Amino acid sequence: MSGKVHLKGHIDVPENRLAAVEAALPEHTALTRAEQGCTSFNVDPCPDVPGRFLVAETFNNQQAFDAHQERTKASIWAEVTKNIPREYSIELEDPD
Repeated sequence: MSGKVHLKGHIDVPENRLAAVEAALPEHTALTRAEQGCTSFNVDPCPDVPGRFLVAETFNNQQAFDAHQERTKASIWAEVTKNIPREYSIELEDPD
């Protein structure tokens, strides 16, 4: 079994799409946090860059992370954030 998967980064939301992203974020957060294997999920406004949201998420293993990625492909969040620039890094933790 793989170790935890940590994703960190940001999404830069254009001003003309900010209201739609902010409206969709609570449901996206709630659905993600309810997923099996999600141990933490936070998307918070960046205090220094307008329109930037800082993303930090952790899943118990690669399977849980992959399931999250698959679920979000068909979500309202995917529609609302389509083609918005993102910059993420993914770190795989060694299993104990």
